[in-house]
Amino acid sequence: MIAVVVSIATFMEVLDTTIANVALRHIGGSLAADQDESTWILTSYLVSNAIVLPVSGWLANVIGRKRFYMMCVGLFTASSLLCAMSTSLGMMLVARVLQGIGGGGMAPTEQSMFADTFPPEKRPQAFALYGLTVVSAPAIGPVLGGWLTDNLSWHWVFLINLPVGLLSLVLVGWLVVEPEILKQERRDRLARGLNIDVVGLLLVVAGFGCLQIMLDRFELDDGFSSHFIAGLAVTCVTSLIALVFWELWHPQPVVDVRLLGYRNFGICCGLMFLVGFLLISTTQLLPQLAQTLLGYDATTSGLTLGAGGIASLLLMPVAGILTGRVVQPKWLVLMAVLGTSWSLIAASHLELSIGFWSIAATRISQVVWLPFLFIPLSSVSYVGLPPNRSNESSALINLMRNLGGSVGVSFVTNYLQERTQFHHERLAEHITAYNGYGWSTPLAPVNALLQAQASIMSYLDIFWLLGVVALVVAPIVLLLPRVPKGAAAGH
Repeated sequence: MIAVVVSIATFMEVLDTTIANVALRHIGGSLAADQDESTWILTSYLVSNAIVLPVSGWLANVIGRKRFYMMCVGLFTASSLLCAMSTSLGMMLVARVLQGIGGGGMAPTEQSMFADTFPPEKRPQAFALYGLTVVSAPAIGPVLGGWLTDNLSWHWVFLINLPVGLLSLVLVGWLVVEPEILKQERRDRLARGLNIDVVGLLLVVAGFGCLQIMLDRFELDDGFSSHFIAGLAVTCVTSLIALVFWELWHPQPVVDVRLLGYRNFGICCGLMFLVGFLLISTTQLLPQLAQTLLGYDATTSGLTLGAGGIASLLLMPVAGILTGRVVQPKWLVLMAVLGTSWSLIAASHLELSIGFWSIAATRISQVVWLPFLFIPLSSVSYVGLPPNRSNESSALINLMRNLGGSVGVSFVTNYLQERTQFHHERLAEHITAYNGYGWSTPLAPVNALLQAQASIMSYLDIFWLLGVVALVVAPIVLLLPRVPKGAAAGH
């Protein structure tokens, strides 16, 4: 029951990261915002989410984990209503910032609840249930968002959160219990007096806030040729380097970077970055390919992800049973990384003549490995960590997954544009009067054909490159520790 209850709000929060994308044009039109201004509706959420994520472990320790979690769910739910009631772009952006703050504190707190609530032998099955929401929500989001927008209105993209949030608040208040060790640690911390790391908080806001804005606006603002982007990059790098040194020195850091010194946890954070990088970027690529090159509408293109989501749902329980008790977690992770690499490289042979089921099969082959990545990593990441550090470790590992997604989306967006220009130039070099294209040939159809071919070649380049990245990272998995046979990964 606790696993189900805690996963409810996760589904709502992860769903919200993708559901608004489909309705963005409708929202912008209703609020009299142009396309460039509308993208801030997505950026504002991601920025506030990225700022809260790394400090959520510290906040949970200071406020109390259950109390902090319920505050986050309540804020997320209330700000969803505010989003639906927005009558101007400014009001929407404020609501989305508040929504991102609430959402950023939920996922890390939920994972630490799983780590403390379930004994080691049951932890993988609990993370399997949690993984159902993390994997299925991004696939369902575009489909549900398209349907709600087309059949009702964009307001329902946010109003749908209200009953889910209220149900989560009631059930969490009834079922979830704060561990005694966390209660005692909070009492001791308050008795010693709160030495609030103000400098650390400011560095987190500057570093992760600038990083997220830079990643989200990089392509729209012409990359590093823009003084705005260059300034963000300098501020981000300077702040994050200063943050590491400052937090190593501070007695009560808001981000416990010392946890990355545990070899096992550091490796898991790096691999979770890879999960976010591959999952979120490919979740954007396939529907975008279907809409721009195959002429699919938003709902149909979203459905291309649905089959993959179903496949992942079916395999999550299997991965939960196998992890630690039957197969060593690191072998499952290695199999999943290699399988992901194979599926992405195979996708680099797609053609413009493909149909709906070919795209769906491609997505299935990509995400069928995710349960064997997510569950073993989520379980084994806590091996060797102090039991009272579950809040901070959950915050860091969720931060890495989200950063991986942001970096992945920014990378594929910019690389797609660059490779499209490259292929268009190379193909156009061969369009001459000597190979059938005389002065009487209409240029518009020829250019459309060139653009389509250049675009599909660019998508294939990205799939191939992502597959190679996964292949190169695979040997790192061998550094993960062994778990005693018959026991699950845990503390």
